[in-house]
Amino acid sequence: MAMPRTGDRVIVKIGGSLTADRGRLREILSSLTTASARIVIVTGGGPYADAVREVQGRLGISDRLAHRQALAAMNLFAEAICELEPALVMATSRNEVDAAHAAGRIPIFLTDRIQTGGGGLPESWALTSDSYAAFLAFELDAVGLVLVKSADAPASASTGELARDGLVDAAFPSLAARLSCPIRIIGPATVDQLPDLVGLPRSKLGSIVTNA
Repeated sequence: MAMPRTGDRVIVKIGGSLTADRGRLREILSSLTTASARIVIVTGGGPYADAVREVQGRLGISDRLAHRQALAAMNLFAEAICELEPALVMATSRNEVDAAHAAGRIPIFLTDRIQTGGGGLPESWALTSDSYAAFLAFELDAVGLVLVKSADAPASASTGELARDGLVDAAFPSLAARLSCPIRIIGPATVDQLPDLVGLPRSKLGSIVTNA
């Protein structure tokens, strides 16, 4: 039986674009299981969400409906990585998150439950899994937020600069501004630092994100 997870609570967003590299994705998931931190994963939508964008372009459905379908797409990616790594389990509430950690597992918080839970978040493409991860970090009093992406970020950058360059979504800066915990980005060049970073979220590992 796995030992309970008793370390700090850290939110880790795993970008959906990582579906393009199964080997790397599996290495990332496996590395997270070695950390004692109480990790909570938020997934992106990747090709699943891209399919929603394509349908919206063809049928002209509203941003509101497309956004809800994109959240469902994120759940599909969550299901996929749960199959890749048995230590992962899907969660829809804080109680389920705590139960997963008590069982020594890593919960993936389903983003559609954040939207339907009265978070007051806009329903548009301005909001992606980056912002949902920031929202969850605030709601769960996390001590760190780590965004794992398929592209590298500068060694240090503000949330505004990252949004301008398309590395995070347009809503991320305002949601990140509420956080007192450190924010880091892990890309291909720094992925080996991920296990150490979730254990020491205030360290200088990864790319440092500021609210300035």
